[in-house]
Amino acid sequence: MKTFKNICIVAIMVLAFVSCKNNDQPEVKTVDVEVADNDVSKTLDPNATYAKVEFGIEGMTCAMGCAKTIEKKMAKMEGVKSAKVDFDKRLAMVEYDEAKVTPKSLEEAVSKAGDVYKVKDMKIVDDFDSEKKTCEELCKKACAKDADGKSKEDCSEACKKKCAEKAMKSK
Repeated sequence: MKTFKNICIVAIMVLAFVSCKNNDQPEVKTVDVEVADNDVSKTLDPNATYAKVEFGIEGMTCAMGCAKTIEKKMAKMEGVKSAKVDFDKRLAMVEYDEAKVTPKSLEEAVSKAGDVYKVKDMKIVDDFDSEKKTCEELCKKACAKDADGKSKEDCSEACKKKCAEKAMKSK
């Protein structure tokens, strides 16, 4: 038994001596990784005609899952310059190359993202809702063109009142 004990102790010491390496430098391994080229500006045609479209999306239940999934699906489409989905407003805003993308193909992309998503009220716009000017800015522009004899102050106040009423109705 004593011999067996001595053999075990010697084996443990040899194992510890052999397995311990006194290297100050860790082993460094390099791995080649492919990086996807996601630079949209390289793939967009500078001569293309771009259109902007807005539409509502029904069926979304969360911002991170639903809205981001739909946004990514549309953004990956060839010819789409930008895509943004606003979960709070249930609104999608997409700018696309008219030669490569149609409103129908955008609707299909939303449907493919999930069976519960439905597109409603699609319309082509000059500017997106989020880019629209404030009532004050709109009224300044409108009252500068006013030719019905009102003073600019009267026009501006009336315009602001109408604009505020419209904003309240849309909420």
